[in-house]
Amino acid sequence: MLLTIENLNKSFGADLCLENVCCTLDNQDRVGIIGENGAGKTTFLKMITGELEPDAGEISFARGTTLGYLEQNSRLDPAQTVYGEMKNAYRSVLDAMAEMEILEGQMALHPEDRSLMERHAELQAIVDAGDGYQMDTQIRKILNGMAFPPETYEKRISVLSGGEHTRLRLAKLLLQRPDILILDEPTNHLDFETMEWLEQFLGSYTGAILAVSHDRYFLDSVCNRIFEFEEHTLTMYKGNYSAYLPQKEAAVALQQKQHDADVEKAQKLEDYIARNLVRASTTKMAQSRRKQLEKLEITQAPKTAHTELKFRFEFDITPYNELLTTHNLGIVLGGKTLVQNLELTVLRGERLVIAGPNGAGKSTLLRVLAGKLKPQTGTVRLGAGAKPSFFEQQQARRAGTVIHAIWDKYPKMTELEVRSHLAKLNFRGEDVFKNCAALSGGELARLRFAEILLERPNLLFLDEPTNHLDIYTRESLGKALEAYEGTLVLVTHDRYLMNSLGCPILYLEDGNAVIFRNYEALMRRTNPVEKIPEEKPTQPRPAYGKEQRRRKAELRAKIKALEDEMEELELKIMDLEGAVNDPDVLKDHVRLREVCDELDDARFRQDEAYNEWGALMEEQETYEQEENA
Repeated sequence: MLLTIENLNKSFGADLCLENVCCTLDNQDRVGIIGENGAGKTTFLKMITGELEPDAGEISFARGTTLGYLEQNSRLDPAQTVYGEMKNAYRSVLDAMAEMEILEGQMALHPEDRSLMERHAELQAIVDAGDGYQMDTQIRKILNGMAFPPETYEKRISVLSGGEHTRLRLAKLLLQRPDILILDEPTNHLDFETMEWLEQFLGSYTGAILAVSHDRYFLDSVCNRIFEFEEHTLTMYKGNYSAYLPQKEAAVALQQKQHDADVEKAQKLEDYIARNLVRASTTKMAQSRRKQLEKLEITQAPKTAHTELKFRFEFDITPYNELLTTHNLGIVLGGKTLVQNLELTVLRGERLVIAGPNGAGKSTLLRVLAGKLKPQTGTVRLGAGAKPSFFEQQQARRAGTVIHAIWDKYPKMTELEVRSHLAKLNFRGEDVFKNCAALSGGELARLRFAEILLERPNLLFLDEPTNHLDIYTRESLGKALEAYEGTLVLVTHDRYLMNSLGCPILYLEDGNAVIFRNYEALMRRTNPVEKIPEEKPTQPRPAYGKEQRRRKAELRAKIKALEDEMEELELKIMDLEGAVNDPDVLKDHVRLREVCDELDDARFRQDEAYNEWGALMEEQETYEQEENA
């Protein structure tokens, strides 16, 4: 038994974090730790490593047990090189080798000195135990597996990306081979190849593994036990995540059944006591039942700390069929070609995943497609009626509280409406008054999704939307995206989400793009839909006929009506702006509020009408081009 934990308790002030946590860890255990964000998973790991002290309970290790801990946000020496940092994992071995070299010189001069020989033997044991003579081989093997080719060995850590930094920390930890390997979100920032290599490496790891993860595929591939943190305590399950799900469901059902049976028994006892206590002939029997009732312990109803989030992404405007098109698109960043000659068409209602190795340019391509960055060559065009929303991989810190993040943008919503909306994303009770600057990464992501729901986009651009989300919120988001009837373009490393969507995947690598039919085809590298940048065959234009002329006439009528409405709105807005400055109105705060509300309504409708007019004009222009072709 490498690790034994008994009755562990931890609170932060008045807030209970963990209570009566008990578990053990054997040499070949691969434990996946799951639970909501804030359930105490990282606190649990930090108490094991000694970074935090428990309030009560005991943590004991087998003699000589070594620990290795991959924290989410730890840092390496920025002045060190990639290879130099890996060699630091052998620091005790390198020091022993250096001292041995000095001793060997002294032994040549004093061969009779036994103390020198004994010290040399001690140092030799340190080198042998650390496999020092295979040091360079092991370093190269692990660096290669973690996607660090030889040309990166002399690269300074200060210039590494966030993903590269995480991979190097993990590589150094794997090289040290501790008895207990503790990993906090190890698959964050890893691409497919690196994740697969890591899973295979951990499968043959000789020590025990404790891994906090929200990656279902990782939990299934690596783990043989699941620890779930819920309601301040820990429950252990055998098997991987897929095996945990039916066990959890059965345990909840059994607990609910026992609770219902206990409640029913208590009700029957109470009923018997009420009917028979006052009757002389049955008083003793009723008193006996009362004693039974007093001794009866009712099984607690099952509680789950997590609530399935039920929300839907919806939209109001149905856009033009060819919603996103690129022609001869080229993107260069820092002298590196990320994309070249990209020809792409995404139709209304379609989904497209952008995948590829770290640094391939996935996020940059997504930003170019969304119009947030300009390409070096070629064009990107959104179809008429497109109403996009963009989800950033790293949500920016913002001022104010959670409730005002929504209310300031939608001031016509009542407080009840805002709070009800935020509850869909699990901001409940006092959570809505949290300062946005203090929110976790997962909370910031949920807040952004709350905003997107109100934006009602028909085109969603999402950059790593499941990063920072716990496993339960990931599942809720996945269901919402599967049900979304709009158009979806997203960058993700989440293999479960990618497979669930069942859509084409644009794989970007070394400036080339290949579209695979689905996740399975990508994993097998088979059945590409088409290689890019090959030219698409030109499709013959459909004949311009009766239906097109009817639609064109309809467009003219709608455009004329919108132009008339916008003219009326402009006059109305001018009148209302004058009324706001009227001294009589300024004295009457009720009337002033009514005028301001009416002005807001008029401006809002003016923006809507202008957007509709622009979309109709673009569609009309398309028909005119087809007619003249």
